[in-house]
Amino acid sequence: MESPAHVASLPEDEELQPWGSPRCPGQHPGRLEGAEYAEPGAREKARPKWGNPMQFLLICVSYAVGLGNVWRFPYLCQMYGGGSFLVPYIIMLIVEGMPLLYLELAVGQRMRQGSIGAWRTISPYLSGVGIASLVVSFLVSVYYNVINTWAVWYLFHSFQDPLPWSVCPLNGNRTGYDEECEKASSTQYFWYRKTLNISPSIQENGNVQWESALCLTLAWLIVYLCILRGTESTGKVVYFTASLPYCVLIIYLVRGLTLHGATNGLVYMFTPKIKELANPKAWINAATQIFFSLGLGCGGLIAFASYNEPSNNCQKHAIIVSIINSSTAIFSCIVTFSIYGFKATFNYENCLNKVILLLTNSFDLEDGFLTASNLEEVKDYLASTYPSKYSEVFPHIRNCSLESELNTAVQGTGLAFIVYTEAIKNMEVSQLWSVLYFFMLLTLGMGSMVGTGTAILTPLTDSKVISSYLPKEAISGLVCLVNCAIGMLFTMEAGNYWFDIFNDYAATLSLLLIVLVETIAVCYVYGLKRFESDLQAMTGHALNWYWKAMWAFVSPVLIVGLFIFYLSDYILTGTLQYQAWDATQGHVVTKDYPPYALAVIGLLVASSTMCIPLVALGTFVKRHFRKK
Repeated sequence: MESPAHVASLPEDEELQPWGSPRCPGQHPGRLEGAEYAEPGAREKARPKWGNPMQFLLICVSYAVGLGNVWRFPYLCQMYGGGSFLVPYIIMLIVEGMPLLYLELAVGQRMRQGSIGAWRTISPYLSGVGIASLVVSFLVSVYYNVINTWAVWYLFHSFQDPLPWSVCPLNGNRTGYDEECEKASSTQYFWYRKTLNISPSIQENGNVQWESALCLTLAWLIVYLCILRGTESTGKVVYFTASLPYCVLIIYLVRGLTLHGATNGLVYMFTPKIKELANPKAWINAATQIFFSLGLGCGGLIAFASYNEPSNNCQKHAIIVSIINSSTAIFSCIVTFSIYGFKATFNYENCLNKVILLLTNSFDLEDGFLTASNLEEVKDYLASTYPSKYSEVFPHIRNCSLESELNTAVQGTGLAFIVYTEAIKNMEVSQLWSVLYFFMLLTLGMGSMVGTGTAILTPLTDSKVISSYLPKEAISGLVCLVNCAIGMLFTMEAGNYWFDIFNDYAATLSLLLIVLVETIAVCYVYGLKRFESDLQAMTGHALNWYWKAMWAFVSPVLIVGLFIFYLSDYILTGTLQYQAWDATQGHVVTKDYPPYALAVIGLLVASSTMCIPLVALGTFVKRHFRKK
């Protein structure tokens, strides 16, 4: 990483010129805002490049299409009106997603450097933007690969017959099932007890789980092999990570549509609830989903584009990646709801069968007399004919409702490792579907990790200070080793609680601030007209009014709105809380974060956001003293 002190030693009249424009008198030839970085045109021969434009497109797709498309988007559709949620989602894609994606790709391709060097080239006061992106990518990579760890763990266990989460284990006396599992469910028990071995609260850290630690080490070894040689290795890996998930999703779609009850889930998804369009949270969540699913602000997109040919049509690629990302989210939503419909129908019919068996045995009814179609009618008859006996049985009669089963909204790890496994265990040849599902999760996660690793490594390898002492392979190894060591925190008994802290607070506000500063920097520091002439000189295409309007006004206003919403939401929430697993009750309970956890949350947010003002202030002070 480049030192801010080094920036301050540069002549103040050095400024990046648009391509094809004359230099100012006294400007050093072949130099930009940092001595470690050469002018974009001068670096083209030395800088690695993608083997072909398809590699660039695939790594952008692999980076953008991640786990959020599988477990976040279906949840949002379920919460905010089913098919009607697509209206704000598509609008936000047009006014926020595509413009900001194009902006980052254009900056990377124009400056031909990683995040730190690109923003330093625009202005030395903006070096902190690149550093903030680097910090966010580092924090994300620390916890994100833990998801791959869990995918590896479940993948290994998918080869067992029966699946280990399909039934509850016996208790110590082998006289019945484990009490915790009976109070919860077999899938919840396997997740909370066998996978996480979770503690009752975040204060009880417990020990490192060696099985999880081994899986985490394996996950980081895979990442290292993928990013070992930069574009040379990642360019080949993305053919696999970008294409395989689609193959599995197509297989799952065919299987899902043939499952009993799949149509119930699809009807639930596509039935629009128009009133939800008046819900501000639907629009806010649509904007948030678009923003974070594309990987904006992390520096990955800038890093990818920096390895492009200068003449590459990054505008076309921005549109293609945006459409593929959103289409994948909708496609995976169809797959999810077909399986969700199967699970809901299975649970609903299972509930009805238990009620039918209970009433048949309690009132000595003829076998086959009581069915799902006449259940309510017979219940009314029994209640009026045998009121005293029915009142004794009534507390044991469950209220079965298909609608309530479909309304159960779950996202994140709960959807991936509990709801999906609940459905898979009831499928025929469940081991096959389990292997396919968790292998898909692993490839989706690895695709995102390869992109995040590139976002970290590109500015580090761009630095002549670092690259002069360490080869690329050593830098990659050190980054993976440090991440793996810190990631061991999440393999402890309280690790899932720390995972939630990182997942909720490490990037949200930081990325909004970073992208806001990026748009302001391009439009009002570097200059929109100047940037427009650069793009036209690079690609030969003029910038139309749509992109300029989005960059200069619409997208920044949206980001400010999102930033204010999240900031006010954190403030109005009061004491931050988390969901802790209560083994005695078999479900999660809400608890307040202890003071030291709140301090960590504050540190996570500040560690990246404060880079922007502090580096700018440091650059100003050092230049001021240099003048004196």
